[in-house]
Amino acid sequence: MSYEYRVIPAPTKGTKAKGVKTTQDRFALSLQETMNAMAADGWEFLRAETLPSEERSGLTGSKTVYHNVLVFRRTPEADLAAFRPRLLEAPADSAPQATPVFRPVLSAHAAASDKAPSVPSPRALSGSLARTDDQAPEKEA
Repeated sequence: MSYEYRVIPAPTKGTKAKGVKTTQDRFALSLQETMNAMAADGWEFLRAETLPSEERSGLTGSKTVYHNVLVFRRTPEADLAAFRPRLLEAPADSAPQATPVFRPVLSAHAAASDKAPSVPSPRALSGSLARTDDQAPEKEA
């Protein structure tokens, strides 16, 4: 499948908005708005890149400057128009098979019964949280 690509400069400044206070949040909002605008036009975000660029410095000099860019891709419209999905045919020699039934195997410790296990009362449990008169804190006089 072939794709067409679009490379745009990454935002360098955040967007001010209500409820967005920090610099990081403003930058993230700016990036989000850029990506959503591209997605609305059918572009899929591929990656962010930092690439070098030779630029003039003074009259005769040059220097390397790095630029941050966002790379998007989408399938060309011609490819989408030519795409015609079709259903696959089932093999002729296969007959429908019966679905196996899951039956759990009970161990010797867990015998099947119609009666639910009994639940002990809270008083029968060891380490009860109820305080007796022997455990009552003494009052200071």
